[in-house]
Amino acid sequence: MSAVNVPAEMPGRAVPKLSMPKLPAAMRWGLWLLCNAFALYLIVALYAQGQTVFALLGLVVAGIASFVFINRRAYAHRYIFPAIAGMLVFVIFPLIYTVGIGFTNYSGTNLLSFEQAQRYHLNQTYLAGDRYRFSLHHNGEDEMRLRVDRGEQGVWVSAPLEGEPVEGEPLGMSREAEVDDLGDALPLRDVIGLRSQLEQWVMRGHEGQLLRLYGLREVAAVEPLYRLRDDGSLVNNQTGERLTANDEIGFYVDVEGQKVAPGYTVYAGWSNFSKVLTDPKIRGPFLQIFVWTVCFAALTVVFTLAVGLVLASLLQWEMVRGKAFYRLMLILPYAVPAFISILVFKGLFNQSFGEINLMLDSIFGVRPDWFSDPTLARSMILMVNTWLGYPYMLLLCMGLLQAIPRDLYEASAMDGATPLDNLMKITLPLLIKPLAPLLIASFAFNFNNFVLITLLTRGGPDILGTTTPAGTTDLLVSYTYRIAFQDSGQNFALAAAIATLIFIVVGAMAWLNLKLSKVKV
Repeated sequence: MSAVNVPAEMPGRAVPKLSMPKLPAAMRWGLWLLCNAFALYLIVALYAQGQTVFALLGLVVAGIASFVFINRRAYAHRYIFPAIAGMLVFVIFPLIYTVGIGFTNYSGTNLLSFEQAQRYHLNQTYLAGDRYRFSLHHNGEDEMRLRVDRGEQGVWVSAPLEGEPVEGEPLGMSREAEVDDLGDALPLRDVIGLRSQLEQWVMRGHEGQLLRLYGLREVAAVEPLYRLRDDGSLVNNQTGERLTANDEIGFYVDVEGQKVAPGYTVYAGWSNFSKVLTDPKIRGPFLQIFVWTVCFAALTVVFTLAVGLVLASLLQWEMVRGKAFYRLMLILPYAVPAFISILVFKGLFNQSFGEINLMLDSIFGVRPDWFSDPTLARSMILMVNTWLGYPYMLLLCMGLLQAIPRDLYEASAMDGATPLDNLMKITLPLLIKPLAPLLIASFAFNFNNFVLITLLTRGGPDILGTTTPAGTTDLLVSYTYRIAFQDSGQNFALAAAIATLIFIVVGAMAWLNLKLSKVKV
């Protein structure tokens, strides 16, 4: 093969430099304007829907994107901006939002804002007159009218239902004989489909009373149940009873202090956090669950590391034949979806029909209460999680063991060292430092192992005498979930406060472990 001659750089002659192709300036600015216009449209739409927080988030992300695009000094940040935007939207914002909810009374009974709760009360009505049958008619001119049969007072027809209802301007009504083309009556299924629209319309009868939709076949003279006073209180038009807004509890209350649902969200300060730490019926199960969560995460890391390291060491043994087969079989649990394995183990540990109890009964004559006894339930969870987690540690240890020089073991063998000496003085010291960040990650993952607890025990057996649903096998994350979604009150604010404490605890423990293991961060 002939050599390829590369011409040397000629003196006085510039060598052309390679550069990435760039879009024309007009096209770049046009694309920037198009993206900003779309982002602004989304922001305005969110704000119009009352989602002020999400609109503010979109404004921040769009503003950062524009700054990175325009500023020449931030050119390099264009490549990492998608990651930053993802962190803002999916990590930082949910975290801040959760922390913010923890300082409110947001719950199943306090979901609305004050304006929404007030509007709900003002929209309540009561029956102030007779009820009349109606039918909905549609003619060939795309007009819809309500035909109301008022018995001896005759049949009346409303003006066409066009556009949007205007508050304070009810539809007029005229006699049926004065309407030229009423059209055919629509079937009931069409009336049901249009019910939400029909409920917005108000008609004024010939005697001045206001008629509204009352059920699917009738209209009635109804009046607003409450009226708003200048001081912000509500007065019941039927009874004269007065309701005042109590911003400490987030409810309208009557003169006797009784709450009138629905409630609204108010700022609650540190009450949710103090409740977790001071209320005995919450503090007791919280501390018990916290201790169990730490023990569960730590023991899981220890057990999975021990099993994975022992198996990896055995697979490194030269006298073992068929290593490829053993590796495949030992890693197989890692390939099976975790929820399938958990449900299989749930059947195996079944007290009455599970294979494990059938074997123990036939050999030792015992049938352990795996799901009723707290100690046995926790032991079962640790066994199942060790089975699910050891393949990960096995893979890590197999790779790290191959990096340890064999000369060290040969030298220790000449000095008469035992396998235990090799493990404690060579293998573990060389493995623990590269494994430390991964062990911390495993601890943090198992600290929030929601799927295992939910599918296997659902937190049971329950802890008695608590005001919140709590179980002896609950982790903090499943305890929080049960408070938020399974408790009768659906106390989202208390759950958010506990979630904030979980974040602080996990972050502090991870930082401490990194410092103690001397891992650079």
